[in-house]
Amino acid sequence: MAPELRHLRYLLAVAEHGSFTRAAEELRISQPTLSQQVRQLERAVGAQLLDRTGRGVRLTDAGETYAHHARRALRDLAAGARAVQDVQDLSRGHLRLAVTPTFNAYLVGPLVAGLHDRHPGITLDVREMTQDRVESALVADDLDLGIAFAGSHLPGITATTLFTETLSLVTATRGPVRTPPRPLPVRELPRYQLGLISSDFATRGHIDAHVAAHGVRPHVTVESNSVQALVEIVRRTSIATVLPDAVTDDHPHLTPVPLDPPLPARTVALLRRESGYKSAASRAFTRLVRDVVRSRGYAEAAS
Repeated sequence: MAPELRHLRYLLAVAEHGSFTRAAEELRISQPTLSQQVRQLERAVGAQLLDRTGRGVRLTDAGETYAHHARRALRDLAAGARAVQDVQDLSRGHLRLAVTPTFNAYLVGPLVAGLHDRHPGITLDVREMTQDRVESALVADDLDLGIAFAGSHLPGITATTLFTETLSLVTATRGPVRTPPRPLPVRELPRYQLGLISSDFATRGHIDAHVAAHGVRPHVTVESNSVQALVEIVRRTSIATVLPDAVTDDHPHLTPVPLDPPLPARTVALLRRESGYKSAASRAFTRLVRDVVRSRGYAEAAS
């Protein structure tokens, strides 16, 4: 008997859950059926793939090797299905995109608007994730593209630089702004009540490292895992925040105040899986990102 796709999916489900019972529940088949199908696969490949002797079920050495190739085969088949559905004239298509949190505040809106105007037949799945999750999802072929930061990446990830992001103190606009605010010395930050992005995001670590390097302990009144929430809080209170300058582009009620010395700039990058299939939708989106970055005047990053 030659293994079929269901055998691969069944084996991977058991390996993921470490249990025939939980895997059967997820697959919505009976446990005896699942066990029988996995044994059929083991007979077909001529090796024991699962160790059933312990409290849980785990892959044997042979099973680890087979599962690695099974995952890759299923990814390739899924990519093939998307390739068949891909229409080169872009009258239809689908794109899976993930961004790290701050980009939802200023970049995702213009990108989605531009994509809808140019290619209304392309559907879009946008997710917000931390950078490590973006890269893991790209490697697993759960995403087509990611927008995050350049630097060290997981093996198999390709990064294309887009622009340089700078961060400033952001305050509510009080009256007409006739001239750009003077830079605020970092040592004066403690006189502001601050609302900052929560510490599980890389941006917060970037901020904390900068102020600590200058011996400053800021007065943090609010922490939030939502950039949009911070924008609303700053808009309606005397609380300030530290966010990318670009967040203020579409918010006349917010004013960016440069810090002195400034926080180190970060290079924004478009991420993809190196060996992933480049659909017409992903190629069109890549062109769109560059056009939007240029039209909004974001500082170019060195390639």
